[in-house]
Amino acid sequence: MASEFIYFGDPLIWFDGKLMASSDARVHVLTHGLHYGSCVFEGERAYDGVVFKSRIHTERLRKSAEIMDMVLPYPVDALEAAKAEILKRNGGGNKYVRAFVWRGGEKMMAVAAQQNPIHVAIATWTWPSMFDPAERMRGIRLDIADFRRPDPACAPVHAKAAGLYMICTLSKHKAEKKGYNDALMFDWQGRVAECTGANIFFVQDGKLHTPIADCFLSGITRATVIDLARKRGIEVVERRIMPDELGKFSECFITGSAAEVTPVREIGPHHFQPGRICETLLGDYMAGTRPQKS
Repeated sequence: MASEFIYFGDPLIWFDGKLMASSDARVHVLTHGLHYGSCVFEGERAYDGVVFKSRIHTERLRKSAEIMDMVLPYPVDALEAAKAEILKRNGGGNKYVRAFVWRGGEKMMAVAAQQNPIHVAIATWTWPSMFDPAERMRGIRLDIADFRRPDPACAPVHAKAAGLYMICTLSKHKAEKKGYNDALMFDWQGRVAECTGANIFFVQDGKLHTPIADCFLSGITRATVIDLARKRGIEVVERRIMPDELGKFSECFITGSAAEVTPVREIGPHHFQPGRICETLLGDYMAGTRPQKS
């Protein structure tokens, strides 16, 4: 059900303050971000050439860098201008935008790397939908991952840090090999957490239930959907959700900048029927992502 996606990238990349051809955007093979995972990023979507909630993404990028002991070498305003420029130069339209920050390897190659410079780049590419739009309301299928989201005392869980996605990649690969679209992950205590790159919501008796985001990112799309639901008069309950509750919910969907709002029809042995609340919030979200006409 996932859309076919082969990354070639758009012609230009913004790299440390300069626009350059994608083929010229190169990093040292001993870069710290590659060897030790000192990299943070944002996944964003531009609709009609405008990034949805762009500044919130950039502020989160800055915060993630701080958590990872990296000082962003450009102010938020400069990065906002850079995103607008690279989108314009790459043709505008509907694009996926990846802004990322990493610790280089020019001066030190060890666990400690205080002297290494901090680099920033922004790339864009066309990625119409993470899942086939024609089948979206049918719902995707989720496996249950073996790996769990870590204890906040064991990892910088509130940074959008590259290293945290290692177990997500492994879990998604395993799920896809079994014929699923993605995988649901539990937290270190065995409670429902999130998918490999998206937050999750459930519907029960007309109310929206979602796990407390204390060991994983509370996504920007997650916050947007919660706001949209409350505007519709739908009660939102953020709470601990246990695996044995999964069979009691009527609807389920995931949220994220890449996933947008995508209904779920199956999690392991549990089945759901994408319905009114999923469809309503999907429609409200997609309408809200479009730039407002003046």
